[in-house]
Amino acid sequence: MARLTPPPIPTEIQTLKPLLRSCPTCGETLWAAYHNYRTITTLEAVLGLTLQIRRCLNQACPHVHHPHRPEQEGRLALPKHECGLDVIAFIGQQRYGYHRSVPEIHQALRERRVAVAPRTVTNLLERYDELVALSLQDTTRLQRITQVRGRIILALDGLQPDVGHEVLWVLRDCLSGEVLLARSLLSATHDDLAHVVQEVQPDVPHQLCQFHYLREAAKPIYEADRHAKKILKKRVRGVRPLERQFEGRTDHEAEVVRGYCSAVRSALTDDGRPPLAASGLTLHDRLTAISDSLERVEKRGPCPRRSGASTPCSTRDSRLLPLSGPMSASPMAGSIGRPTS
Repeated sequence: MARLTPPPIPTEIQTLKPLLRSCPTCGETLWAAYHNYRTITTLEAVLGLTLQIRRCLNQACPHVHHPHRPEQEGRLALPKHECGLDVIAFIGQQRYGYHRSVPEIHQALRERRVAVAPRTVTNLLERYDELVALSLQDTTRLQRITQVRGRIILALDGLQPDVGHEVLWVLRDCLSGEVLLARSLLSATHDDLAHVVQEVQPDVPHQLCQFHYLREAAKPIYEADRHAKKILKKRVRGVRPLERQFEGRTDHEAEVVRGYCSAVRSALTDDGRPPLAASGLTLHDRLTAISDSLERVEKRGPCPRRSGASTPCSTRDSRLLPLSGPMSASPMAGSIGRPTS
C-alpha cells in the first residue's frame, strides 16, 4: 500500500561506516563505492542514516562488487524496515507482557511521540512473532546463510524498551545481515548472558562489547569533568549585569568590556565530548587565558584619557587575544576571577 503521509523528518543525523576494511573472501581492500540514505524511527528519535557501502574490486574474487553495508545498521532495524528494533521489542512487550490490544499499543506509541499507523503496529507485531519463532534447529536455513561465504561473523544485541522490562536478544550474522535467533529474556545482566554463551560455545572466548566497555570506562572522567565545569560556571556568573552597565556606550572602554564578556560567553557555551574532548578542561584553559589577560592589563594601569591621541595602553594588543572573538585590553580587574585547578 502506498504511503499517504510524508515520511518523518529526522531529528538526529548519523553516519555509519563498515568495520570491515578487507574482503572476507580474498583479503583485498574494500573500497568505498557509494552511500545509501535511510530513515529509521526509534523510541528515542528519528534517525537519518548515511550508510557508506564498500565493495571488493578484485576481479578474481567470487564476491567482486558485492556490497558490504555497515555492521551497526543491523542493530538499529531489520532490512527494509522504517521502524527500529527497539520499537518492535516495545510492541511485543506490550502485547505479550501486558496483553494490550493493537489500538492500546498504538496509543502508547503516540504518547512516546512515535509516529506510526495502526496498521504498522500490526505488521511489526508479526515481525516480533517471526523473530521469536526463529530457531537454530533449522539447519537448511543456516546452511543457506553460511554456504555463500563459508563462515559467519556473529553479533549479539539486547533491546530493552524500558528499565525492568524483558530484553529481546537478537543474534545476527554481520556478513549477510540475517537474523539467526531472537529470544525474549527477563534478565539483561552480563553475567547471565556470559553463562548462556559459555554453555552454547564453551571453547569460544567471550568478551564485553567494546563500545559499551569504553563508554562505561569513561563515565568517571565524564562525571568529574562535568562537576568541574559546573563549579567554574558558578565563578563567572554576572556577565549580563556587567554588559548592561555599558549598554549605549561607544567608547573604547565599553567596547573592550563587551569583548571580554563575549569571550566568557563563548567559553561557557563550548561543549565537548569527554573523555577525548573534556569541556570542563577546555573551559578551565579558556578562563585561565582570560584571567591572565586581565592581570596583564591591570599591571599596565589605567589608560590616560586624551582625545585624539593613541597611547601604548589604549592600542589593541594582539597578545591579549587568547581566545577567538573581539577581545582587547581594558582594566577590568575583579570582574572575573582566576579559575583554580
